[in-house]
Amino acid sequence: MTPTAQDLLNACSKALATPTRPEDAGVFAAARARLVALTNHLVELENEDATNVRMRENTALRELIAAAGPAHGIPANEAHDISDGDYSLAVLDAANAGLRRLLIRLHETVEREHHVALDRKILGLYRDMARWRELDLPPVKPVP
Repeated sequence: MTPTAQDLLNACSKALATPTRPEDAGVFAAARARLVALTNHLVELENEDATNVRMRENTALRELIAAAGPAHGIPANEAHDISDGDYSLAVLDAANAGLRRLLIRLHETVEREHHVALDRKILGLYRDMARWRELDLPPVKPVP
């Protein structure tokens, strides 16, 4: 299960609200606070551009599946039938998951058929999607 932003923020709130045991004070307590701060920062970075990234991914996935899918047993309308709905992050994520499942089906077929050019194109899309989701973190000082 991939936690949602709400799940992560709730866990951070719980971690901050839970009193530290005396034996866990000091370095452990400082590390816990820093982990909560880092998690909050990651949630903020992810949500800052999440809708745009999902829409970009979903468009790229649909285009590739529609272009290459029919020749490899996946009707073009399967990708287009997966809707981005109201463009909320939850709906975009659900559509993204469905489109990725179609891409995996396509990729499995392409690998079985030894279609090298299309395999490279799919791998390039995987690389691009990972790059689009990259989060840039500031340098972190070690805990004293």
